[in-house]
Amino acid sequence: MRTFAVGDIQGCYDEFAALLERIKFDPTHDRLWLVGDLVNRGPRSLDVLRRVKALGRCAITVLGNHDLHLLAVALAGEKTKSQDTLAEILAAPDRDELLHWLRHRPLLHHDAALGYTMIHAGLAPQWDMAAAQACAHEVETALRDDERCIELFQNMYGDKPNRWSDDLAGFERLRFITNCLTRLRFCHDDGKLELKFKGTLEQTPQDLLPWFRVASRRSRQQRIVFGHWSALGYYDGDNVLSIDTGCVWGSKLCAVRLDQRTAPVLVPCSSSGLSITAE
Repeated sequence: MRTFAVGDIQGCYDEFAALLERIKFDPTHDRLWLVGDLVNRGPRSLDVLRRVKALGRCAITVLGNHDLHLLAVALAGEKTKSQDTLAEILAAPDRDELLHWLRHRPLLHHDAALGYTMIHAGLAPQWDMAAAQACAHEVETALRDDERCIELFQNMYGDKPNRWSDDLAGFERLRFITNCLTRLRFCHDDGKLELKFKGTLEQTPQDLLPWFRVASRRSRQQRIVFGHWSALGYYDGDNVLSIDTGCVWGSKLCAVRLDQRTAPVLVPCSSSGLSITAE
């Protein structure tokens, strides 16, 4: 059985379909891991949601920040942003079914046999894998509760607290966990999160480190695949595999095989002139 991980699709349905064709994906025998951000900024988010949902158990997707933003807009009245492309989903006849399905996706997927853990963005340096799984489960439980999820979305936005403590409680705790798993790129060397800077490794200020290079990171022994960081692009090192290659920004969509080491498969963006800002 082949297992492929695919980077952030963000509504780029044509490229996603072309990528599946390119790798000759067979849903009866193969498995697909999707690192989140299925939707937003690209032109066909509704088609992406429908296609991934229809794949059933052969596809596993974790939630990204844009997926959570869609849910917050649809369920908690969060305002859309000028560059959002969510209107078609919000008006779709199967909207409620799709949103219910999306709300029940995990924030972290761990496969001990395959030797990989999938997240959208990053992990707090203070978490080992057991702690990361437990923290992800806390947010997943809130998301799947019809009443509590609305409160979660109403309290989800913000950059504080920026350092993990076992004593964090309530929505501050859930916000920190959500920020790590769906927004994180950089940390300070003392383990505090830095959520504003979005540049490349070469542009990194001296007081920051990529989250996966913090010396005290307790998940260091676990092989982690993630997306979210298009400025980083494809990166295989430090026991992590980054696969957001910026398709929605005019670059490429990436698939990489996880059950054996092979070169990544890249499909170029079919659109041109996308003048939008990465988040």
